[in-house]
Amino acid sequence: MNEEQPEPAEFDRFADNYDQLHAQSLGASGEGPEYFAEYKARCLERFGVAPGSQILDYGCGVGNLTKHLALRSARVFGYDPSSASIDRARVQVPGATFCTDPEALPHDAFDAIVLANILHHVPPSERSQLVARLVPLLVPGGRLFVFEHNPYNPLARRSVALCAFDIDVILLSPGEVRRLLRDASLVERRQAYIVFFPRLLAALRFLEPALGWLPAGAQTLTLGARPGRGES
Repeated sequence: MNEEQPEPAEFDRFADNYDQLHAQSLGASGEGPEYFAEYKARCLERFGVAPGSQILDYGCGVGNLTKHLALRSARVFGYDPSSASIDRARVQVPGATFCTDPEALPHDAFDAIVLANILHHVPPSERSQLVARLVPLLVPGGRLFVFEHNPYNPLARRSVALCAFDIDVILLSPGEVRRLLRDASLVERRQAYIVFFPRLLAALRFLEPALGWLPAGAQTLTLGARPGRGES
């Protein structure tokens, strides 16, 4: 197992009741894990990931996001170091390909890689190594999508504080995520704030795509592309 990965046992013990624990931490939003998984999948659509793309859900857990990606693309992979989580993911998304060994992931293969709220579980000194190891897995021009909690949003911080599997995590500032993608030599970098309105204000959610500049969202989406052949 690579040194920057969380210990598998850490999430093995949460696999059977992951959704319940996650839902408890999301109470203030009025939504459950299913809403946020679909939201992230729709973000990839909004930023131009085509239905036929080959996608890797890196740190896929029990497969909640993987399921929604698979509804949009027939070629979906999921990686997680927790074998108990992967067992659940295989049942939930039988059409996807899963593994617990990062060395089994093919290079030059993915049009998009998703890191959905993974980096805050990685020690800060090891985050750049993880991002750098993902770049060769992308096809030239393929994009890395990084979702993270916005530490400046009080509801996001409350959700993390209430989450049983987020104990002692260190959140990333939006600037740190941008630097990680820059240091990995990704190009065409963009960052947007997302997740603005709780369920009580769901009627306003149509405004969210226009609010990406506003640092009030509960999460950030940061993306960048692997340089094409001949680019540096």
